[in-house]
Amino acid sequence: MNPSKQIIAFIKITRPVNVVITFFVVAVAILISQKSPTNLFVIIMASLAESFVVAAGNIINDYFDIETDRIAHPKRALVTNQISKNEAVAFYVVLNLFALFLSLIISTSLLIITTITIIVLFHYSKRLKQLPLWGNVTVSLLTASAFIYGGFAVDNPASAIVPAVFAFLINMIREIVKDIEDIEGDSAISIKTFPIRFGIASSKKMILTITVLLIAFTFYPFINQLYNIEYFIVVMIVVNPVLVLCIKYLYNNSKQNNFTMVSRLLKLNMIFGLIAIYLGK
Repeated sequence: MNPSKQIIAFIKITRPVNVVITFFVVAVAILISQKSPTNLFVIIMASLAESFVVAAGNIINDYFDIETDRIAHPKRALVTNQISKNEAVAFYVVLNLFALFLSLIISTSLLIITTITIIVLFHYSKRLKQLPLWGNVTVSLLTASAFIYGGFAVDNPASAIVPAVFAFLINMIREIVKDIEDIEGDSAISIKTFPIRFGIASSKKMILTITVLLIAFTFYPFINQLYNIEYFIVVMIVVNPVLVLCIKYLYNNSKQNNFTMVSRLLKLNMIFGLIAIYLGK
């Protein structure tokens, strides 16, 4: 294979958008949790460490999902043999080692959190994701923990709890949407996700319930004066309307490409949520 194409394949398998979002999640978590200005080196190292963990997690997820992806995501690197299984495993190990090293540079607490996250992500990819809702809850908790990770980087994890709750709820929504999107591939290899076990209609009701909870929770930080008016403006003008739009799309169209679009909208909305929290703090 052309070296440049293989490099692109290695980048794609990490889900670069997710990796970049994680980097900024940790950076924002540090900035909103810090009690005094944090050294830029700490911000960059902590953000890179967590980003490497997420990149590695995406690789091992694709490793265990090859059969599902042959149907649901046939263009992915492992399915198309742009990257071999052995190469994927080697890349996975290297990224995790970098993450552990960078975490250790900052503190023992971050090293412990990173180690636990790596172990949980592996078991999520191997077996937990096959259990209805348990897999969704696990990956959503891990995503939310990126904020807590940033809080620990400046010894103030309590300040990261509110954004962690936001992250958990919006990722729960997105995880169920992705399960609906992958329902054909998961069914083919007998993976019992929530949509397969309880149906698409029940999954949509679950998504609606969590979305209502999330929208209601967006008022909490402003009402309790944790975040200021800038946060409230961005949430009311962008974040919550996008959530409502996602629900509208889900209920108006059940085609697979529509679920893909909703998943992407939710990912974009995470960025706007980060902006709201950063401006509001």
